[in-house]
Amino acid sequence: MKKKVFNLIVLDESGSMCSIEHATVSGLNETIQSIKHAQEKHPEQEHSISLMSFNSKGRKYHYDCQPVATINLFDGKDYNPDSCTPLYDAIGSAIAKLRRQVTDDDQVLVTIITDGLENDSHEYDYKAVTALMDKMKSRGWMITYIGANQDAIRTAHDLHIDNGLEYDATPEGVKAMMAMDRSSREMVYDCVDECASPIEAQVMVGGSFFQKGKKRNKR
Repeated sequence: MKKKVFNLIVLDESGSMCSIEHATVSGLNETIQSIKHAQEKHPEQEHSISLMSFNSKGRKYHYDCQPVATINLFDGKDYNPDSCTPLYDAIGSAIAKLRRQVTDDDQVLVTIITDGLENDSHEYDYKAVTALMDKMKSRGWMITYIGANQDAIRTAHDLHIDNGLEYDATPEGVKAMMAMDRSSREMVYDCVDECASPIEAQVMVGGSFFQKGKKRNKR
């Protein structure tokens, strides 16, 4: 039986993302291509992608648990940065939706990308989001936080997320950040092959998701 791998990307679409809009779309397409490559490299894995962008005007699902083999590149036509950053609502709603679509045997990678901090949530608060993080990590979900214009490592820690990465909100910074994310994913997909369960893979990766070349935790 193939191992199902769900790749969820929660992407900031607030107004401040305008300056890096094109670099972000380009980087996302490179990530999609890398997941397609992972599907070919690991035929025993079955990859799907969910991409949700958000701002205070609402949330958009550009892909919703779509098999990677059927996905075309992201054209960015529906990605129009504007308004504020309801980060807690975006994280909470995206994870709540996905958890209804997966089983405890499925590997889940959640990537949160933002260039700012929470400033406009109404459905989820800090306590609700951190409780959700703890619950999903206990099921073996790997959750990463990538942030600009902030101490992203500290923000990730505050949100009970084990892996954080800070990037510069410039086209060059986005390119470097996306490259780091892709190389880290490749390491994780290798771990999925080696491990019998999502929790075992999570333990093997530990807090070193973004530390390429670092020795992984022993099982």
